[in-house]
Amino acid sequence: MKIKNKLAAALLFAGACMAGCSESFLDRPPLSQISADNFYQTTNDLRLATAALYGGKPWAEWNYTCYLPIGEVLSGNMAVNYWGDAVQLHTFSVSGSNEIMIASWKSMYKIIAHCNVTIKAIQEKAPASIPEKDRNAAIAEAKFLRAYAYYKLALQWRDVPIIEDNTKLINSPLVYRNNVEDVYRFAANDLLFAAKHLPAKDAGRVSTWSAQGMLAKVYLTWAGLDAKGNGPRNQALLDSAKLHAGNVCKQSGLSLLPNYADIFKTQFNDNQESLFALQWAAGAGWLEGNMLQIYSPGGAEISAAGQAGWFAISPTYDLYKQYQGGDSLRRKATFMLKGDYYPELNAAGGGYKFNGNTGLKKHIIGTRVDNSAPTMSLTSSTEHNALLRLAEVYLIYAEAVMGNNTSTTNADALLYFNKVRTRAGLAPVTSLDAETLFRERRVELAAEGHFWEDLVRLSYYNEPKAIKKLNEQERILFTYDDKGVVTKGDALAAITPANTTTFKFPIPSPEVTANPKLLEAPVPYPF
Repeated sequence: MKIKNKLAAALLFAGACMAGCSESFLDRPPLSQISADNFYQTTNDLRLATAALYGGKPWAEWNYTCYLPIGEVLSGNMAVNYWGDAVQLHTFSVSGSNEIMIASWKSMYKIIAHCNVTIKAIQEKAPASIPEKDRNAAIAEAKFLRAYAYYKLALQWRDVPIIEDNTKLINSPLVYRNNVEDVYRFAANDLLFAAKHLPAKDAGRVSTWSAQGMLAKVYLTWAGLDAKGNGPRNQALLDSAKLHAGNVCKQSGLSLLPNYADIFKTQFNDNQESLFALQWAAGAGWLEGNMLQIYSPGGAEISAAGQAGWFAISPTYDLYKQYQGGDSLRRKATFMLKGDYYPELNAAGGGYKFNGNTGLKKHIIGTRVDNSAPTMSLTSSTEHNALLRLAEVYLIYAEAVMGNNTSTTNADALLYFNKVRTRAGLAPVTSLDAETLFRERRVELAAEGHFWEDLVRLSYYNEPKAIKKLNEQERILFTYDDKGVVTKGDALAAITPANTTTFKFPIPSPEVTANPKLLEAPVPYPF
């Protein structure tokens, strides 16, 4: 079979896998409905199959609807006006019918289903003529992505169903939730397999360093569960986070890009710092490609195809305050203020000067000419947005080293923490405390969907502090004039004070209707 026909078969197979995903995470096609007999016959077939796991329809709705609203709006970094579901996130009043929350649940289970079917097909269809290392590497890619999805589900809902084989749902469609500890354990097991079987380098795809970096993140988060909201974290899990993050820091040979702003430019897609990035193609349709440029605050002059962004998302005053003290390089690369000039946007026209008040900069990549992408559209950005970066692993390592202590002068922790800090043009520190590290993560990773995860992670072992942080935020927009004068705006809506229930989403109402067992007590997963 020719390569182009193989690719068509892979895409058809992927489409069939996802055909039943529109209503419920339980509605999945059995493998027997999909003709895969002529596929999965060579190593290249496996590469084609796993390539479909990195973008396209399985990821597009989450990337557009959930990535920034949950990671940034819910956390207080940013705000979106005139979108009722986003305002619910902003005000801590998320209902079971919130479409952003529902989209996150559905999207993660779509990705899991896609990975499950791919794993099952490789195990059952791939002949012995394919080298075992190639079969395991392909399965490892799918397991990495499945682990990422379960990590997201655990953070947002805690106890959720673990679905490992979607074909079993045909005969037994109603399932219980599993304990959150088991969800993290399941994700960790997938990542351990991935770390063992993925290569050290594979451009645009995950590697063993990607798996170990993600594994460190899972262990670091999981370590707080035993504390039940107030107490020390599990030292063994912190040690595991330190081990795997340390491996990435010291053994991968990877390094940070010298220029922070370059990370988010398409000419640096899949750079040495990118450990896991979604892969997007130009020309994709609605909810098929990277739609983040819809959030652009600029006009047609920095648009892909002459259509300006229309869903502006803006930094809160609380986020703006974090960049005081000379942190201008990261601020300008993260969000625009009036008067900011960006030579890489509308480069052929002399660059772009922002004349609005405030607006998103990360993920706003400019015109087709700026990106050498003649078919790019407003809904198909060619930015391969990274969901895990080396800089984050450096900060994970520093946090794992500090562990349950309130501060550290450990040389290794300071070395990797200061690599992140000095790249931003800031002076290195000689000691590190929990609050400094928390803030560093916030500004380094702002507009990349991580800050809500940090708040949830904190709530596991110090819930009062996490609640206090949320309730002390100035979750308001602001204006910035030509002279650099900042004026706070009015509240978008009345905010419900954060409390112990704020850190967990309700189970989506449509899922409860389809499966009442989701409301019953969670059960252990049979490992």
